[in-house]
Amino acid sequence: MTQKDKIPNIDTSELAVESWKVFQIMAEFVEGFERLSKISPSVTIFGSARIDKDHRYYKLTEEIANKLSASGFAIVSGGGPGLMEAANKGAYDEKSLSIGLNIQLPHEQSGNSYQDISLNFRHFFSRKVMFVKYASAYVVMPGGFGTLDELAEILTLVQTQKEKKVPIVLVVSQFWSGLIDWFKENLVSEGMIDKDDINLFRIADNADEVVKIIFDHYDGNSSLSSSLL
Repeated sequence: MTQKDKIPNIDTSELAVESWKVFQIMAEFVEGFERLSKISPSVTIFGSARIDKDHRYYKLTEEIANKLSASGFAIVSGGGPGLMEAANKGAYDEKSLSIGLNIQLPHEQSGNSYQDISLNFRHFFSRKVMFVKYASAYVVMPGGFGTLDELAEILTLVQTQKEKKVPIVLVVSQFWSGLIDWFKENLVSEGMIDKDDINLFRIADNADEVVKIIFDHYDGNSSLSSSLL
């Protein structure tokens, strides 16, 4: 077999479909940059889509978003149900903008009704960039694979200095304790991460703690302070 024989034939119809996906992603970036670039400061809140309105996590998320919005932070969520809805609802009832970055999924995702600004994405890639691009802090509520994915993404970006160091707050210590223990007992002990990497995030159990962690991080930052006035 020659080297040429190893090269697969190119299906031009499939190539055309993939090329259009590139343009779709570019369009999502352009719209996201245009609509979010002037929204500052903002806090991105992640959390499960599967939590109902009577759950204590929903009420806690709503309270956190409400207090951050009252403090001058726009709130960005995934735009869907569950804790995303709680985040948008908490902001929607206060003075700062409530923003939803909605994703088209075969199940679970449907846009909630508490969004001042609503963006719709087909591609997780471009949506994830928008979550990170303009955030002054990240609040990570209990959640599943999607929440863990977003948490790992922002921890990696900050660890590798591809993004500035910002507050990353994991809320509900009981929920996160097993994962944090695993970080320490496996990742740190086997040299997969440095022990100082554990300090990239903080733990909180109530709304006041979350707000304090974020404000303490930016204490003395005059540009942020002026934008919150």
